Amino acid sequence: MEAYSEFAKVYDTFMEDTPYEKWIAFMEHHMKKYNISPRIVCDLGCGTGKMCGMFAERGIEMIGIDSSEEMLMVARENAMEEGHSILYLMQDMSDFELYGTVDMIYSCCDSINYLLEEDEVLNTFKWVNNYLEPRGLFIFDINTYYKYENILSDQTFAEQTEDAAYIWENYFDKEEEINEFIVNFFLKDSEGKYDRTEEYHYQRAYSIEKIKELLKRADLELIGVYDDYNSEAPYHESTQRATFVAREQGKRKE
Repeated sequence: MEAYSEFAKVYDTFMEDTPYEKWIAFMEHHMKKYNISPRIVCDLGCGTGKMCGMFAERGIEMIGIDSSEEMLMVARENAMEEGHSILYLMQDMSDFELYGTVDMIYSCCDSINYLLEEDEVLNTFKWVNNYLEPRGLFIFDINTYYKYENILSDQTFAEQTEDAAYIWENYFDKEEEINEFIVNFFLKDSEGKYDRTEEYHYQRAYSIEKIKELLKRADLELIGVYDDYNSEAPYHESTQRATFVAREQGKRKE
């Protein structure tokens, strides 16, 4: 089953502890630092649009891109309920298309790791460069090799709410540098019975040096690499979520 098809229904429930405000505060810090007053911002891998809505509340015009139709359906429903006018597009990150340039592009919650080939990451970075305004910011994170090898590894995680539950199994192939997630969901139906569905997710572990290399090849300027959206803490060997800040180099686009 395609990743995030059934998960979309309960994604926000199981992700309610995600530190979205921390992530946005990190971005706002760098916007201020580099004199970016964004009018239009694009979220790559926007999921259910939680962060799009939070930026929209700040008066920023938002574009959300995701490859999951189910996640975007939830995102559009959320936007309608919250009274936000957000443009959501179902596109692949490595081949996305916008109608014009934007002031900032971000990609959170290890969306980049879902790109399993280096060329997909490079293409994503090139499109980011293409659609950024001169000196525009690109902020994104990745799960690190350390996290896959030492935290996720071959562990199993489980969580239960009143109407749903999941069991999340991990298998990390060190040679292929691929982490496989097998997720079993148990969703309560209208009769109080639980329906079981299974999804497979795959992520690629990328080294910090490889991401730096791909940013350079995409002609993006790397500003810094941080530990989990902490502007005061640079990346270190045991960082689990590395956060990159890059920008368009100000070259005139043909």
